[in-house]
Amino acid sequence: MEAESKENILVVGYIMKPSRKEDFAKRGAFPSHPTQNGLIFLPLNFELPISSQLQQVDVLLHKATDEIVDVKMSSSSEFVDKIEYTKGMQDLQRYTESHPECCVIDPFPNIYPVLDRLRIQQILFGLENLCIKSCYRIRGPRFLKVNSFEEPNLEHRLFEAKLSFPNIVKPQVACGVAVAHSMAIVFNIEQYKGLNVPLPAVVQEYVDHSSCLFKFYVLGEKVFYAIKKSTPNAATLMGLPEACDLKPILFDSLKSLPIDKKNQQVEDGVSSAGIQQLDLELVTDAANWLRSVLNLTIFGFDVVIQEATGDHVIVDLNYLPSFKEVPDDVAIPAFWEAIKWRFKSERGQRNSSLAPSSADSNIVSFP
Repeated sequence: MEAESKENILVVGYIMKPSRKEDFAKRGAFPSHPTQNGLIFLPLNFELPISSQLQQVDVLLHKATDEIVDVKMSSSSEFVDKIEYTKGMQDLQRYTESHPECCVIDPFPNIYPVLDRLRIQQILFGLENLCIKSCYRIRGPRFLKVNSFEEPNLEHRLFEAKLSFPNIVKPQVACGVAVAHSMAIVFNIEQYKGLNVPLPAVVQEYVDHSSCLFKFYVLGEKVFYAIKKSTPNAATLMGLPEACDLKPILFDSLKSLPIDKKNQQVEDGVSSAGIQQLDLELVTDAANWLRSVLNLTIFGFDVVIQEATGDHVIVDLNYLPSFKEVPDDVAIPAFWEAIKWRFKSERGQRNSSLAPSSADSNIVSFP
């Protein structure tokens, strides 16, 4: 690829928390000299007036969830107006709203759905239409929104939602605040009493998946995936000390996952079994569909394959992930291309639709 001429250089202003910025910078993602596809990266900060800084950039890359102060949840499923950002991020948001010509990756309204686990579940209902070409289904997990763990008819509601034990319980707010990652695995109805998970919460089915999780990353038109060790099947979980003590398993999904330390399977063996069942075309169709529905440039989602049925279940979705599992020499150029692709798309310079014409040529796996 030839380097872009000087007049075609785009300045990408970026703002995110220092640790994230440092992580991306260490991987060479934010060069101050032109990339081969004509991008220069300029760090922004809230110590100076943000409006004057934004006047110097062609593209704004942000991680707004790093600047969330509070999310006030209610019994309503909509909480867009309940998000409180830092003053700096509020100023940035106001600027982008009053300057629609500014290319934002990604606009604030586009990221709101991925902040809400209930909204994510509702969006995943649309995946049903993608299952026609495959012998497998791709779907979200069965779920139920809960406003109180003490409600007298909770057991009946779980039954109606076809949620058998164990259940995995997650806060409805998906990111931006510390408690968003405080979760629990519950083995019976009694364990819901006094459960230490923030409310409102989303109860999801626990999918037996042989400890094999596929992490998919969508960077513009490109789709990558990697395979990671995950939580064990329900029968193994039932044998963990916490479950034997008749207690729910509480964990922080960012720090640790409940695993069976006494009987750790060989990861390669687990992965190869999962790979044989993975319908890559089906998941890629889902990735393209999600890109179109969410209108996001860079996002990730996790897939597990249900042992008994082969169902491909999307259990998590997030905005602007680190995609660390993808080698830097592949991921970083794809990251740059995604930014350029979005800029061109915004300017109407593309005649094709958002979905790539040939999915297979845009998929790369990293076991």
